[in-house]
Amino acid sequence: AAVSWYDEFQRLYDTIPCVEVQALKEHNDQVLHLSFSHSGCLFASCSKDCTVKIWSNELDISLQHSSNMRPYNWSYTQFSQFNSDDSLLLVSGVFVGPHNSSSGEIAVISMENFTLLSRVRNKPYDVFGCWLNETNLISGNLHRIGRITSCSVLWLNNAFQGIESENVNVVKRLFKIQNLNASTIRTVMVADCSRYDSPDLLLDYEEQLAASSTSTCPVFDLGSDSEEEEAKPKQTLEPAVQELPDDGGVTAEDGLQQFFDDLMEGRVRPAMTETELETKVAELFVRNRTKPPELNLLSTDSNSKTKYLIFTTGCLTYSPHQIGIKRILPHQMTTAGPVLGEERRSDEFFDSLDHVIDIHGHIIGMGLSPDHRYLYVNSRAWPRDCVISDPMQPPPIAEEIDLHVFDLKTMKEVKRALRAHRAYTPNEECFFIFLDVSRDFVASGAEDRHGYIWDRHYNICLAKLQHDNVVNSVAFSPVEQELLLTASDDTTIKVWRSPRTARIQHARKPRPRKLLFSWLMNQKS
Repeated sequence: AAVSWYDEFQRLYDTIPCVEVQALKEHNDQVLHLSFSHSGCLFASCSKDCTVKIWSNELDISLQHSSNMRPYNWSYTQFSQFNSDDSLLLVSGVFVGPHNSSSGEIAVISMENFTLLSRVRNKPYDVFGCWLNETNLISGNLHRIGRITSCSVLWLNNAFQGIESENVNVVKRLFKIQNLNASTIRTVMVADCSRYDSPDLLLDYEEQLAASSTSTCPVFDLGSDSEEEEAKPKQTLEPAVQELPDDGGVTAEDGLQQFFDDLMEGRVRPAMTETELETKVAELFVRNRTKPPELNLLSTDSNSKTKYLIFTTGCLTYSPHQIGIKRILPHQMTTAGPVLGEERRSDEFFDSLDHVIDIHGHIIGMGLSPDHRYLYVNSRAWPRDCVISDPMQPPPIAEEIDLHVFDLKTMKEVKRALRAHRAYTPNEECFFIFLDVSRDFVASGAEDRHGYIWDRHYNICLAKLQHDNVVNSVAFSPVEQELLLTASDDTTIKVWRSPRTARIQHARKPRPRKLLFSWLMNQKS
């Protein structure tokens, strides 16, 4: 959409939110997360001080409300999200249970009077939780099957738990997914597929050319694949659990029995460790106990109300190194119907994933573009050609953070990784660093005491935003990308505006010298 290189220079020089205009110091411990309301009028902050604070986004930002979650046995608050009409706020935190065991909990707060409406358990706590629609939210639960094998269950919850009729469901099981090698499902988010036909920008240069050549005006029709794409064979989707080689029609039960017979008679070579044995048995068990994936994931109708559930997962070790994608169909978006969700055959214990993206590294952050077309992923890479022999000992991770970009319409990586930011904690201490995406920019925190801003068009780092400690979260205003917030372990929230808006804001403020001069003149007269 740029008209000239001079306009581009002005955009890159004058509209980047890199001027600090305010520092908010009402939290008294590490600030972990920031989230704006969709209107941009409010934002929320979560902190290790166990409060969630609601701020009014005016010319000078001010604190509107603070909720202390310690009375509910929370250790700290870690994540928040406004629902689509900004009437409710989802707050996720770490809950301290009996014998000091920690899991998660989600609270729903009304924005009308800041009352607590409901609380939902969430395990593990770094599932975080998210809104599916205006009144329903997604939480997680974890069931141990073996030492390194487990089952993640994702639940759909009604935000209003105190309903009038006991005959109406307030919770329904969405998906039940098996985890291998100590992995679990974490960091859930929802992408709205119906927004793909009006993207903010196209990152694939070939797709840009194809879109621009169809008309003199940049009109994008991304709802259906082209004839050329339809003529190509459809990409085979990778299931959550890899299919074993065909054994000539041998059933899962026969295969499991054959494996045990071979094991008892010493025909399994080389000898398996206890961990390898558990993983092998789990794979054999799940082979015919999983509902097949949706085969038409890439051909989603643009007018459909389908949404994608996106989360981190894995198959080799406990550190999250894959992105799982599961389609949510319209009839699954309500708690009405059977409490255990869609009816299935008695032998279908688990749901498979519709698509899996392998990152080959430890995932430490994810964020969607405003049009939900692109997924941005912070990761710390593993060494090339590394081999994982013990799922409890993942490979060492790089200090440099890679910011990957994936097109959710094609399920392909479309840009080379953005780099500049760094992290230093090892695998077992690694924590989430929240990123955010606006129309033109991408921002992320880092452990090197800076926030970073990149340009989405040119893949260049535009600004470093200084703090005194780790920067955990960043958030653009959804209505004004020239306003950015950063949250840090130094207990502050910093407000950054572009040079252009900072000049405008400064011009609106009265100048003390002029006021003093006019007061003296009045005294003389």
